[in-house]
Amino acid sequence: MSQARHPPPSSTPQETFGNFDLIKRVKLGFSDITVSSWRSRITGLKVVHLDYEAPIVNGYFVVATEIFNDTGCPHTLEHLVFMGSEKYPYKGIIDHFANRGFSNGTNAWTDTDHTAYTVSTAGEAGFLQILPIYVDHILYPTITKAGFITEVHHIDPQGENSGVVYSEMQGRENTSGDLMALQAQRLLNPPTSAYRSETGGLMEALRSLTVEQIRDYHSNYYVPHNLSLIVAGKLSSGTEALLSVVQKKVEPSIIAHGQSKGPKPPGWKRPFLETPSAHREPIKEHLEHTVEFPEKDESTGELMINYMGPPMDNLLESKACILHPAIEILGTYLTSSPTAPLSKEFVEIESPLCTYIYIGEDARATNSDIMIYVSSVPTEHLDTFDIKLHESFCRIMREGVHMDRMSMVIDREERQFRSKLESDGGDAFSTTMIADFLYGRLDGSQIEEALDEIKLYNTLRTWSNTQWTNLIQKYFVDPKRVVVRGKPSAAVAERLEKEEKARIAKQKETLGPEGLAQRAKELEAAKAEHEKPIPTDILKSFPVPSVKSISWIPVQSVQQAGVGRQGRTPSVENDVSRHVNTDGSPLPFFVQYDHVKSKFVSISAYLSLAKLPNHLRPYIQPYLSSFFSLPVKRQSGAHLSHEEVVDQLDDQTVSYEVSLGTSGGFSETLRVTICVEVAKYELAVAWLRDLLYGSKFTKERLQIVVAQVQQALPGFKRDGNIVLSAVTNELLHAENSTTRASGVLIQTEFIRTLTEKIQDAPEEVIEVFENIRRNITDPTGVRFSVTGNVLSVPKPRSVWNKYFGATLPEAPLSSVPLACDTLSKIGQNPVKHAVVVTLPTIESSFVNHVGKGIQGFDHPDYPALRVAAEVLSATESFLWRYIRGSGLAYGAYVGIDLEAGRVTFTLYRSSNSFEAFKQGAAVVRGLVDGSITFDETALDAAKSSIVYGVTKGVSTPERAAVTSFTNQALKGMPQNQNINLLEKFSEVGKDDVLRVLRQYFLPLFDASTSVVVSVTAPGKADEISKGLEHAGFVVERRALDVGSEEAWDFGDECESGSESESNHSK
Repeated sequence: MSQARHPPPSSTPQETFGNFDLIKRVKLGFSDITVSSWRSRITGLKVVHLDYEAPIVNGYFVVATEIFNDTGCPHTLEHLVFMGSEKYPYKGIIDHFANRGFSNGTNAWTDTDHTAYTVSTAGEAGFLQILPIYVDHILYPTITKAGFITEVHHIDPQGENSGVVYSEMQGRENTSGDLMALQAQRLLNPPTSAYRSETGGLMEALRSLTVEQIRDYHSNYYVPHNLSLIVAGKLSSGTEALLSVVQKKVEPSIIAHGQSKGPKPPGWKRPFLETPSAHREPIKEHLEHTVEFPEKDESTGELMINYMGPPMDNLLESKACILHPAIEILGTYLTSSPTAPLSKEFVEIESPLCTYIYIGEDARATNSDIMIYVSSVPTEHLDTFDIKLHESFCRIMREGVHMDRMSMVIDREERQFRSKLESDGGDAFSTTMIADFLYGRLDGSQIEEALDEIKLYNTLRTWSNTQWTNLIQKYFVDPKRVVVRGKPSAAVAERLEKEEKARIAKQKETLGPEGLAQRAKELEAAKAEHEKPIPTDILKSFPVPSVKSISWIPVQSVQQAGVGRQGRTPSVENDVSRHVNTDGSPLPFFVQYDHVKSKFVSISAYLSLAKLPNHLRPYIQPYLSSFFSLPVKRQSGAHLSHEEVVDQLDDQTVSYEVSLGTSGGFSETLRVTICVEVAKYELAVAWLRDLLYGSKFTKERLQIVVAQVQQALPGFKRDGNIVLSAVTNELLHAENSTTRASGVLIQTEFIRTLTEKIQDAPEEVIEVFENIRRNITDPTGVRFSVTGNVLSVPKPRSVWNKYFGATLPEAPLSSVPLACDTLSKIGQNPVKHAVVVTLPTIESSFVNHVGKGIQGFDHPDYPALRVAAEVLSATESFLWRYIRGSGLAYGAYVGIDLEAGRVTFTLYRSSNSFEAFKQGAAVVRGLVDGSITFDETALDAAKSSIVYGVTKGVSTPERAAVTSFTNQALKGMPQNQNINLLEKFSEVGKDDVLRVLRQYFLPLFDASTSVVVSVTAPGKADEISKGLEHAGFVVERRALDVGSEEAWDFGDECESGSESESNHSK
């Protein structure tokens, strides 16, 4: 792609606003979204507004970031931007402002070709206030040596490497995904290309990086003509309000810095398009490479197969335009369900060759990249898998695609796109506008066609079988490919551990006591510089908006608990109740209807697991995995194969899912949800009935499903967060906990046994699954939910009787099962116990500290506790500054679990978790005793940040309706409990916060009132264990040796001599 092919904007723009010329305005015909793109004649700054109705305003401030080495300058700069700016030279002040403006702070990510800075606010007032301050940070950051030391890299007093960025990359660099992706980049792109770089920064490069290098990089790329401000959401005064703020409060500073050089300053080369990165040749020969990643379980590996995609140049000219969505649709056709051709051949078989295949495409200069990712491949098949896959492509090309299935796939993609528009609005196009900024024509001529996805779907509906097979031949059969295999290696795990210990030992020796002391002095000086207080008058100059400015989505709700039952909500008279009550007789079972303005409706079953016998709980995960892919006998008497079930569900629904609980908890409840267009409401209810009662458990299907689960488990056990969750649940919950039984470690052993049992005694296994069905459909524990456009459903109630009347007779309704009912003895009384788990696939630590909290959704201490948690955990608040700001961890925060009755202190990707624990204790203790200042501005920011969280939770029709159901049916609270609490949050005072800090959070840092689970790299376990023992914990050591027959390798199980009762972005 060259600039000659991208003509500059017209010299006579169709519309102007001050310094800004309108490049393009598009009013979408299929949605109430207007997109306008503007560019300043003076500074070259680009502004895009995606205008649509929504209570949340989202900002994406994007810089094209190109780098030709692995120093990680784009990523490190992403972090340093938040350390202060010329006008606001205080670390984290941007987040203090954002939190006051109904936001949850700022964030950012660094990709291969760009860095995006983000902020979201409830309402427009806070957004327009924060915008010029944010741009000042992006264009004119301080980039100090002190900021570099804490945020990027330093050597701590123990001689170990640390820093926020370093900790993040330490947790990523030797993971299979990162190792494979980097190798693929190297093989696909020539040495002159920036696409081959690790933009996050390799650890070795980070250790030698200097702040001067980062400053130089900023001066070259962080310039106004290389910045696009993309804003998604409703501004009451329209786009003019946005442009006015930019022109009055942003551009004067740019001009004052001498950067008023227009859209194309002399000598400027557009990143990637006008640099050596644009020179990408086709893959000339078949290339293969194997990378080994640290893992003791060597049973399964991963695969990346890469091809050169269609040209990006002239992207939206009719022929080239359609190829990119065509490849996306083809990938869905080939892989998206158990009946997809590649899934049937490689996944849905007795001995799966993999558990997941994904086909994706990345925008690049010249040509796109097509990547096929394959997970959980048995290591004995790693070397031959790509050959088998190529043979499959050849066969599909010869035999042709199934046009009926292709039509179904396109229809479903359109339904899901329309649903996404309803939930995300114009924000659904933010990625499109980022790609247009990076690679699109400067005259905006490609924008309209890029946004008109409905037109693209309609075009693809006209494609012939030959066109689809030609696409397969051109991009998957004929061209050369690059194959990268990820192979697990126990030897690499051991080697990396030894090398890291040796490197640190040599580093300590080289530095010596004087060098270490000097590094410690530099670190303390840097931290002291960051801890300079922000003047209160500056913070207060950023006014807190009024909650009244937020527009809430209205929800009409009616709950009908069932004949003879007492509902948990008062009876109401509204349009929904009148509509429902005129449709048939009252039902003998629970249904709650929550109406919002929507084109869709979702029906859900919430099934209690309270009565499930404990020995059946480990079966729940394979039960969930098989739920939508079993043969079914329909109520009509028709028998469907599992393939017919999958195909019909895909053809008739928008989406369907089954899981334990909701995103907010209630994991002792099994949830099934089916979303459809309003006209298909009855179809959804019929499907729900037949999936619950009519599914047929067969040896063949269960064997395949369980084999897939077994093969996927090693990949889950490589994730520190997943292992942390599993071990925490094992420690805190008893055998009547389904969450505990579903953890990756318990499942590892159970699935191995179940696999053998299916072979030896299939009838027994089938009876177990039938028993599960009988238990979860017990009438006393069934609740149904209808969310969406209830008023447009002709028969909202009678169809339930038609399909469930015969199976759910009148019965008393049991209470909703809660996590607090499943606690173990340690969970009920969390004291002194510490579990340290070594995991060879990680190089940092993931930690939970757990103590007693409050239980119940209407506890009087909750408002104060919620505000206190925000005071501690908000972006740039106390834990952030003292722990992340010191480079001790990538994330540190406290949590409240009202369902289980506990509080937590969590460390994510920590380079020194025990020191981070000590810092956390010092923070809470300091706030309580007054040695750390806690003023009204921190309290105001915490309350404002909560407003954003509440608003985000009900910011779409679907979220608002589901929240209404959750509040009333599961929590037993008023419909608008979240919004009602805002008043109580506003009444929380400083003394209230200090009281709950002392009562609930301070005990988290005392061994006599808390327990700890730490999942860490083998080389860190000794140090962590000794620290915890010294703090008074009784330490239990475990090694996750997932290559053996047992999930746990218990070495010295308890190393203490005392007695005991034994989630690249900012």
